[in-house]
Amino acid sequence: MDVVAEIQAEPKLETDELWFKDAVIYQLHVKAFADSNSDGIGDFAGLTEKLDYLEDLGITALWLLPFYPSPGRDDGYDISDYRTINADFGTMADFRRFMQEARRRKLRVLTELVINHTSDQHPWFLRARRSKPGSDARNWYVWSDTDQAYAGTRIIFNDTEKSNWAWDPVAGAYYWHRFFSHQPDLNYDNPRVLAAMIQIMRRWVDLGVDGFRLDAIPYLCEREGTNNENLSETHAVIKNIRAALDSHSRGKLLLAEANQWPEDVSAYFADGDECHMAYHFPLMPRIYMAIAQEDRFPITDILRQTPDIPTNCQWALFLR
Repeated sequence: MDVVAEIQAEPKLETDELWFKDAVIYQLHVKAFADSNSDGIGDFAGLTEKLDYLEDLGITALWLLPFYPSPGRDDGYDISDYRTINADFGTMADFRRFMQEARRRKLRVLTELVINHTSDQHPWFLRARRSKPGSDARNWYVWSDTDQAYAGTRIIFNDTEKSNWAWDPVAGAYYWHRFFSHQPDLNYDNPRVLAAMIQIMRRWVDLGVDGFRLDAIPYLCEREGTNNENLSETHAVIKNIRAALDSHSRGKLLLAEANQWPEDVSAYFADGDECHMAYHFPLMPRIYMAIAQEDRFPITDILRQTPDIPTNCQWALFLR
């Protein structure tokens, strides 16, 4: 039976496109949640067995941390293949069964999609480093003959990384990375990169996924003379992603992971045509601060600093 037809044969979820407004989302790591075959690694078969338990908790959606093939140097956020699942977590048949059983319980499923960078073991990078400078294959990533470009950009992991550039002896050039040096940044000035990422998203939507947590989106584009965060070019990329996703399947969620202040993060809602949700990172520690101080001020103070957002958008409020 066709995979999409098989999933659609299951009970359909409510068609409300604003379902995320009051969603109760449970985050989990497949590899650490339930092990069905006693190999010491959680898997989709084990997760499927636990769906009744999760449903009984009263949740309405599951957010799965990265489950794609990966060298595992950054807990799965270094993706080497966006199209399938890590073999340690089972097979695509296991994933399809999980999606079917989640649908039976009317649970929505969100996945991680790391769109800023890949693993240096991804076929795109392995091809790019061996391709001629200036070629299309090479330009899937950001390269330079020196490590002095974009000097105004902060180093995020300054305890382990000394530069945002890393030398690649195979390419004979430096490549750009905002996170670890084994995670080269994709080049969204190359339209083929955006087209490929949109195609990947469509694939997972066709497999039943209800939305994507877009990891590290403030850093998608680079321009000399800026700090390379929250650029207008980055917002243009996200608008294109949103439009493509809406045209393919309405009601699918884009959740922005932008660990910055509300006035900066709110731009990722735009006019309601970029991300549907974004994390309110400063609120979370202030909840604990308010409890410790027995004073609501830490919460009310940050909420006063939080700008209004479009009515079809929602802040993601979380505890950890």
